[in-house]
Amino acid sequence: MVPDVRFARADDGVTIGYQVFGQGPVLVWMPSLSNIAAQWRIPALRNAYLGLARNLTVVLYDGRGTGASDRRIDLGDLGLDAHLRDLRAVLSDAGISRASLLGYYHSVPTALAFAARNPTRVDRLVLFGGTPRLAEAMRPAQTQALLSLVDQDWNLFADAAATAWLGWDSASSSRATAEAFRTATSAPVAKAWFDAARHIDVTAEVAAVQAPTLVLHRQSSEQIPIEASQRLAAALPNAEFMALPGATPTLFLTDPDTDLSLVTGFVTGGKAHRSPTRPALTPREQDVLRLLATGDSNPEIARRLGIAVHTVERHLANLYRKIGARGRTDAVAHALTEFRQQP
Repeated sequence: MVPDVRFARADDGVTIGYQVFGQGPVLVWMPSLSNIAAQWRIPALRNAYLGLARNLTVVLYDGRGTGASDRRIDLGDLGLDAHLRDLRAVLSDAGISRASLLGYYHSVPTALAFAARNPTRVDRLVLFGGTPRLAEAMRPAQTQALLSLVDQDWNLFADAAATAWLGWDSASSSRATAEAFRTATSAPVAKAWFDAARHIDVTAEVAAVQAPTLVLHRQSSEQIPIEASQRLAAALPNAEFMALPGATPTLFLTDPDTDLSLVTGFVTGGKAHRSPTRPALTPREQDVLRLLATGDSNPEIARRLGIAVHTVERHLANLYRKIGARGRTDAVAHALTEFRQQP
């Protein structure tokens, strides 16, 4: 059931491993530290791949130095130009003239740069978990703590990244994700990747991106602050921003059906549609959510609405459940997006 790995050759001679499967418009899921063969053993990712493939032709590939691609330590440049070479090689070898791109964490700047420089080759962009300037995305203390483990204890880094960084919450997914990280590359190459990433900055190219873009956010401030995603969406000429309920900093895990619907709907039709199955908030729950988004405490909300504090707490519990929020921060992020979209 796992697609065969094909091999493309970049214009500097580096070999890139990739897979193509599914049917429909092309979506290239761009890599960070990846191992496409091992990632099929992660249940959530496997389900995501198969879910996307029902309506899309999905392309996965391992960037240079990782997975099935050329893993020599002396690969030299691992910056933006190298990542663009990898993407061009895969598209050329697969015979793909136009595609939508899913930029995920480290690959967000590469997706932006490719779209800005090749407007006739990019249909749409879906961006998650990254910023045009990767140093900003790598700045949070939790990320810095994890990156410090790369050359100190590679196995510990893989375990910590699988659980704390990407938020996999089941034992089987954590083990499979840690193994995918561990086998994706070596510690020296990973260190070179992250060192090069600190210098990647495509801020100046964002305004040239013509493709319709969906910027998705589902991270706590310990990963990527919501303001960073909002700034990216505001800087793009044709972008829609959407904060997803939940705090797990990944797609296709907290609410996989909704995430698949959003991504597939946007890529195939240009519009992002929330799942219609989520229960609607009552008028009183909407009132509580609006006041929560202004920073009011529970007693302040109770006073403004003329109800008891325990009633506010009951409304909060109900609306958290309905929107898939884990707490106050998730609910505020949801409210900022939801109410901004209303006329």
